Amino acid sequence: MKRLSVIICTYNPRDDFLRRTLAALRAQTLPLAEWELLLIDNASLSPLAGRIDLAWHPNARHLHEGKIGKLNAWLLGIKESQADILVFVDDDNVLAADYLEQALKIAEEWPFVGAWGGSIVPEFESPLPSWCGPQAWRLTIIDVREDVWSNLKNDFRTMPAGAGMCIRRKVGEGYLEWCARNPHRASLDRSSTGLGGYGDIDLAHCAISAGFGTGRSKRLSLTHLIPTSRLTLDYFVRHAEGDAISLMLFRAGRGYPIQKPKPLSLVGRVKWFFHRWKNRVPREQHEIQMAHQRGLENGYKQAKELLDSIKGKNAK
Repeated sequence: MKRLSVIICTYNPRDDFLRRTLAALRAQTLPLAEWELLLIDNASLSPLAGRIDLAWHPNARHLHEGKIGKLNAWLLGIKESQADILVFVDDDNVLAADYLEQALKIAEEWPFVGAWGGSIVPEFESPLPSWCGPQAWRLTIIDVREDVWSNLKNDFRTMPAGAGMCIRRKVGEGYLEWCARNPHRASLDRSSTGLGGYGDIDLAHCAISAGFGTGRSKRLSLTHLIPTSRLTLDYFVRHAEGDAISLMLFRAGRGYPIQKPKPLSLVGRVKWFFHRWKNRVPREQHEIQMAHQRGLENGYKQAKELLDSIKGKNAK
């Protein structure tokens, strides 16, 4: 039995990024004999099995998930993995050399935590746009300066991101059962070119449901390779809308209260315009904020439809 399973889920990856991801795994301080590697091809146009060599790892496997969607690939990875500790790695993540070793130490030292992660340091292919400002978090950038944990469902400060997330097998098995009972959870995460989110938060909540906490540790760090294509206004706008929709669907699916967003009135628009002018807020940030508002409104409608569907099934 291996101590740890690394699960990489990928869809049409950039070969140069994926090779750096694999090179960082090959350089891990944890001996190869103690962990397994699962590379899950989520229906890439050019199959990975024939062009990505995993022969350097004695416990590596190529897997294929034909149903597009990050959640579907995650579920396959959980089912096929064999270790007690699972680590999810994206195809643009470069783990610190001791990441896997530290993940196991944290698992031993924090038996009360079921899902944990660490710092995510950006490496930009092109300079970060000057208008980005406080919206940079949308690129999955996390700076962990102290170890924190909690078992509070709304404490996002301790919720690990999907990149580099570590979970216990018991949490993964609970997630499999949760998704089997709630197939609509697939809409929470990325599918093809969609920018939905909250699949990682949904998984972390399964840790809390299983009686564990969630946490972040300064001992874990990875580099997030951010391509030029994500440093555009179009990407930020699509992310703002998709993320807001996912937030509403996540809360509705979990049975948490959802509040109908207030439409931005004419007076509100005038106030926002004055705020932009007075504080010299870039036009791009205004467009991102408007996309977030659209996402909340559309997400609320979809969440209400989801709740009605769930009530209808329960009534039967």
